[in-house]
Amino acid sequence: MTAPTPECSIIVPVYDERDSVAELADQIDSAFAPLDRTFEILFVDDGSADGTWEVLDELSERFSFVNAIRLRRNFGKSAALGVGVDHAQGSILITIDGDLQDDPAEIPRFLEEIDRGGGLVSGWKVNRRDPLSKRLPSRVFNWVTSKACGINMRDHNCGFKAGPTELYRSIPLYGELHRFIPAMASNLGYEVVEIPVNHRAREHGRSKFGLERYVRGFLDLITVLMITRYRSRPGHLLGGLGLLLGTIGILILSYLTGIWAFTDDPIGTRPLLVLGVMLITVSTQLFSFGIIAELIVNSSERAEHPDLVRQRTAS
Repeated sequence: MTAPTPECSIIVPVYDERDSVAELADQIDSAFAPLDRTFEILFVDDGSADGTWEVLDELSERFSFVNAIRLRRNFGKSAALGVGVDHAQGSILITIDGDLQDDPAEIPRFLEEIDRGGGLVSGWKVNRRDPLSKRLPSRVFNWVTSKACGINMRDHNCGFKAGPTELYRSIPLYGELHRFIPAMASNLGYEVVEIPVNHRAREHGRSKFGLERYVRGFLDLITVLMITRYRSRPGHLLGGLGLLLGTIGILILSYLTGIWAFTDDPIGTRPLLVLGVMLITVSTQLFSFGIIAELIVNSSERAEHPDLVRQRTAS
């Protein structure tokens, strides 16, 4: 007999979390016990080397709602989430970290927000139980991301989220782009709701992320801006940068021209002359790249029309 399709899929990317996964599965099961919803837990083992896979294999045999996927090596959280999204069966998708710091008891609140019509529900770790060395860079990252992406959120980086599976399948997940799921969802026209959630201190293992993740995150922020704000108008970004650099270059060369015309000072050996010429050259290149990019986008938009319709009246 074929098992019924679950309504909710809980995706848990894990990397060396052997001591946490069994307890997490129990807590998720307890969270769904009072709910009239079917669910599955999909663990994605991102190349663990501490015996996590053996524990997951045992859990999948003990519980019918537990499934596990093992990646060939450590590809990163975004890739692991992407694999989970591809294999999820439920129409509602919940992502939660595997280190037990996110509290599964909050899951009913996420589902309540979705039932009210929320597109993406994202957690906000109000009282974050992490050291100051992680909290301060995270605050800076959240502030910069909010200003750059035009979506005001307190915690872009929280891994505890829920939304329709179709939403997750509409956004790219690679590199460090999992940190920008709210920004990309908002760009697609989905409502983004942020709710405070309980955050717990880590009891097992250690954090797999250091300060370098924020460097990668800021680089991926540029990617997100390109695929959200400037996907259909790359010429505005490249042309704007070209205009800025070209203006600076013209001002420098105008200043040097004035010195050459009204004084006897030579300007041929001045580093400022090289800088001005270089800025004008780079500006011209950016304008050219912008025009080429606009032509490419125009051709691709004609061939591919994304579904932007939210609702239509019955005929």
